[in-house]
Amino acid sequence: MNIKELPSEERPVEKLLSYGSGSLSNSELIAVLLGSGVGGMSAIGLAERVLSSAGGLAGLCEISAEDLIDLPGIGPKKAATIICALELGRRASSPGGKKRRKISTPRELADFFMEDMRHLKKEHFKVLLLNVRLEVMGLETVSIGDLAGAPVHPRETFEPAIRRGAACVCFAHNHPSGDPEPSEDDIKVTKRLMECGDILGIRVLDHIIIGDGSFRSMKEQGFMNRA
Repeated sequence: MNIKELPSEERPVEKLLSYGSGSLSNSELIAVLLGSGVGGMSAIGLAERVLSSAGGLAGLCEISAEDLIDLPGIGPKKAATIICALELGRRASSPGGKKRRKISTPRELADFFMEDMRHLKKEHFKVLLLNVRLEVMGLETVSIGDLAGAPVHPRETFEPAIRRGAACVCFAHNHPSGDPEPSEDDIKVTKRLMECGDILGIRVLDHIIIGDGSFRSMKEQGFMNRA
């Protein structure tokens, strides 16, 4: 059966987006990588052929690009996609892999953002996602405004943290003028986001403002003290 003929909740991509990658079988994961089938065979059928020829997932991890290309329906592009995915998995699981960066002070937070944000011509508002060990899980741009400001709404601001399961967050935005001093609106937005974070159970650790080579930490300046 063609994947498009399956109920939407059984299609690999839809399952992944709705329930996460852990809900997919090995053949479904490979089918997503393949993207399409060939010669009347669906991507899942082609993925099952690949697994069978390799002797299972363990064998697939040792297969060469040349062996994959020799399989009917697997050309150079599909073979390269599988090989690259396997290599990324090996690198991610390697004990010698790069550790996640830890952010524990305002200075470290400012250093994280400074070079990327100090020369921006429009105001950008970003959220840094952290786990319980204060290690960086991800970074997302919430909004891009103009010279005077960027719109900040709690719903869009916390959506990445909820989706990624972050334990806490830090916010950062730049002042295109180069002057990092917080405005009254900056202070109000920070306090509002803190309140929303407390309701959601996602702690707001700091909000820094990036200027041209300088920064201000809302935490250091006492604007984030809790009653």
